[in-house]
Amino acid sequence: MTDFDPANFANVGPKEFAQLVKSTPDDKIAEVMSGDSRGKILSEVFGRMPSLFRPEKAGATNAVIHWNITGRPDGGTDTYEVVIDNGTCTVNEGATRDPKLSLTMGPVEFLKIVSGGANPVMMFMTGKLKAKGDLGLAANIANLFNIPKA
Repeated sequence: MTDFDPANFANVGPKEFAQLVKSTPDDKIAEVMSGDSRGKILSEVFGRMPSLFRPEKAGATNAVIHWNITGRPDGGTDTYEVVIDNGTCTVNEGATRDPKLSLTMGPVEFLKIVSGGANPVMMFMTGKLKAKGDLGLAANIANLFNIPKA
């Protein structure tokens, strides 16, 4: 698969997805993420998070993390809530609990982070990623998940 086609995402593993994001120009990702496929892509990515969670790295971490992805076609933001609690990870669409950490970024930056193609700390320092709350958790978040490298 060489085209950034959301219809194929369910059929590829994390490593193939990471390669797809890496090989697709930012403007093409932005175009796809501002269209009808955005919800399907976000649901697919967040749906995989619990299976990529590494409880052995989380230790006693209990946290509610809000992922806010800007750039929705209507100008809004999609929010997903990731709950890490007693060695488990669950994901909800929308926000229902007060977060320990809130991350805000654009759709291109989000896909680069979750596919291992970007350094979240550098994105924070350059203003492409905004973090509010527990910055120690923000700096460690990548270690909590088995993020594939392309």
